[in-house]
Amino acid sequence: MSRRGTAEKKTAKSDPIFRNRLVNMVVNRILKDGKKSLAYQILYRAVKKIQQKIETNPLLVLRQAIRRVTPNIGVKTRRNKKGSTRKVPIEI
Repeated sequence: MSRRGTAEKKTAKSDPIFRNRLVNMVVNRILKDGKKSLAYQILYRAVKKIQQKIETNPLLVLRQAIRRVTPNIGVKTRRNKKGSTRKVPIEI
C-alpha cells in the first residue's frame, strides 16, 4: 500500500484575453519548443482575421471548427470466439 497521497488533478488555465479554456488548449497544441508567447500571437492573429472577415464572435467559429473536425466514430478492439482480435467501429 502506498503511503503517498494522491495527486490533485490540475484544471486547464484560461488564456489572458478571452478567458477561455478552449483557446488555451489550442495554444498548447500550437506550442513548439516552449514558445508559448509565439503560439498566443499566432492564435490571436488568426482570431482577429476571422473577426474581420466574418464579423461574428470568433470563439464560436473556433468551437464549431473543432466540433466539425473531431471524429464521430471511434475504434474499439473486440475478441471473437476463436481468439483473434478485430477492431470494431463504435459511435462516440
